[in-house]
Amino acid sequence: MLKKSEETMKKELDCIFCKIVRKEIPAEFVHEDEVFAVFKDIHPSAPVHLLIVPKEHLEIQGGDLERRADVLGRVFALSHRLAEEAGVLEGYKLVTNAGPGAGQTVDHLHIHLIGGWKSPTEVRHV
Repeated sequence: MLKKSEETMKKELDCIFCKIVRKEIPAEFVHEDEVFAVFKDIHPSAPVHLLIVPKEHLEIQGGDLERRADVLGRVFALSHRLAEEAGVLEGYKLVTNAGPGAGQTVDHLHIHLIGGWKSPTEVRHV
């Protein structure tokens, strides 16, 4: 296990997703295991909108993804199971925003699982 820097520890204290993972802020959890917390987005963009959040504070910038590529690999298996449980296997998206220019508002890696549209005309294309 790598030693965390003071800067990383401060980010973890201030990060809204870290606070949700620690249950300091309420959220509607749909899944939790040793690696991920999954909860409903409070501003959904589709009938089903879940956030898949690694419990460890990981950022897209700064080398975290290279160091913890195993976490990203597990997202796909978990997302398939979550989509099945949510009844959206017939069509869902996995979306990650990387940086403020892409609309990322929380600097903690997270993947949006969105789906549940009634017809293809409702789907927002990326």
